[in-house]
Amino acid sequence: MATPRSRRVRERQRASHSMEAVLTESVALLDEAGAPALTFRALANRLGGGVASIYWYVSSKDELLDLATDHVVGAVLTDIERQPASQDPIEDLRAMATTLFDAIVQRPWLGTYFMRNTDLQTNALRLYERIGEQTRRLDLTPRQRFHAVSAIVGVVIGSAMDLAQEPPPEVRDGAVDRDEYLHRWAQTWRELDPVEFPFVHEIIDEFDGHDDADQFRAALDLTLAGLRLQAGR
Repeated sequence: MATPRSRRVRERQRASHSMEAVLTESVALLDEAGAPALTFRALANRLGGGVASIYWYVSSKDELLDLATDHVVGAVLTDIERQPASQDPIEDLRAMATTLFDAIVQRPWLGTYFMRNTDLQTNALRLYERIGEQTRRLDLTPRQRFHAVSAIVGVVIGSAMDLAQEPPPEVRDGAVDRDEYLHRWAQTWRELDPVEFPFVHEIIDEFDGHDDADQFRAALDLTLAGLRLQAGR
């Protein structure tokens, strides 16, 4: 009769897949259906092994989520480090922020777990450092630098996750497209009392058919313009 220890040894011997394979398949499951799809059983089925073999690499789903997030952020960090530096740190911050934004739009789950645990997410911490390094090229106090990086990361993650939200049922089902859906809401806003809602009436045409990516760029521009003013450059 096999002892518990001998069973564990056999399971470990069966874990012929690598950590790279575990993370690659974890990311694939997250891309397909988000965090609920990432279970040890589903992962083991994709890797061709027993559930116990996953514990050879990670101790919990939370750890797996953090490591899968950092796996993707590593590629984002590589893209950022390949970008040529300019003479203007504000423009370099814009390029970094846009690269991270694009990655989160492609993978909405990424924003939820980004920098959740920097003990495990070493790539995320390095990315945070790279963004912070640009603020050190500006005449700012440590507090101002901290707030600047927090604001930039907040604009990126907030905008990307908003853009990546699941569309309303009628858009998702193809009954209407996004522009028609926005136009319907714009029409209801036009029926509001302009005395009670003067701002809404002023921006209705901007809302009707607006581009979410343009909104992100505008928010980033406002943030970076404020940073430039604060730094006196």
